Amino acid sequence: MQLDSRPAVVDCALYVGGVRQPDDLPLGALYERARERPDAFVWIGLHEPDPEQFADVEKVFGLHPLAVEDALNPSPQRPKVERYEDVTFFVVRTARYLPHAELTETSEVIDTGSVRVFLGGHFVVTVRHGEASELRAARQDLEANPAHLAAGPWAVLHAILDRIVDAYLAIVTAFDTDVQELEKAVFRRNSGISIEHVYQLKRELMEFRTAAVPLQRPLLTLLDKQTFALAKEIRRYFRDVNDHETRVVEQVVNHDDILNSILQARLAQVTIDQNDDMRKIASWAALAALQTAIAGVYGMNFVFMPELHWRYGYFYALALMLGSGLLLHRALRRNGWL
Repeated sequence: MQLDSRPAVVDCALYVGGVRQPDDLPLGALYERARERPDAFVWIGLHEPDPEQFADVEKVFGLHPLAVEDALNPSPQRPKVERYEDVTFFVVRTARYLPHAELTETSEVIDTGSVRVFLGGHFVVTVRHGEASELRAARQDLEANPAHLAAGPWAVLHAILDRIVDAYLAIVTAFDTDVQELEKAVFRRNSGISIEHVYQLKRELMEFRTAAVPLQRPLLTLLDKQTFALAKEIRRYFRDVNDHETRVVEQVVNHDDILNSILQARLAQVTIDQNDDMRKIASWAALAALQTAIAGVYGMNFVFMPELHWRYGYFYALALMLGSGLLLHRALRRNGWL
């Protein structure tokens, strides 16, 4: 299919028996050819199309307006699977890990996007939003495996979900390194790790959790034999994806628990540091108050006050202030206040 006039179209091809055909025809003609054979289908992939660019696709495949509205909406949507007569509409969130030299209070760790997929008897339409959902590699892998691609549109959906969930696994592995480094640093003196650092990583984890965890339910719906009568072999592939998704969910929950513990530990450290500061301030205030009290007493200038007219009274007062201060300072240090 000619792509120059449709910049939103990333790729479009007719597949027969799992083999890509060299036909360079309009979309409608490709779909007519696909409907002539039971082992043929058309796969068109689009990136952030507008309604005008998607109008031909909607018309050729007879897509439901509600599903089209969801497909074109760029805002994040919860993963889901819906049936519109003979067409299945699937929404999945994508994510990618953003490498960073060090974690800061504003570090972006996770970038998310989405893929919306229409599945029919002889067609697949993928609508991609964001940069974290590139599907070209998935198409190339499928084209290199005609036996699997021959399973039709459901094989395409499996390849997309498998690649997305594998990306999830890579993210939780990289995230685990960040969490471990943060855990080590937070218990190290003068590490420079603040509550804001911990909260930023937790917020990035929540963004990833919102994208990855809700995929469990649509996958379980696909595996429900009463809802989707999938072939035994393709169901086995989806079950494998679901197993990987379960591992992702478990890791996300573990990371969230660890970050909560780190956050509580850092808050406890801040409280302890504040208490230490308050004790030091109180100690120095006590030292100053003692000197002030002695000076205040000797500054009253009573006529019959002892040592007031003594020749060495001034030096005695200074020695008393110094000696009492040293004794109090020693006592405070011995008890850990200074």
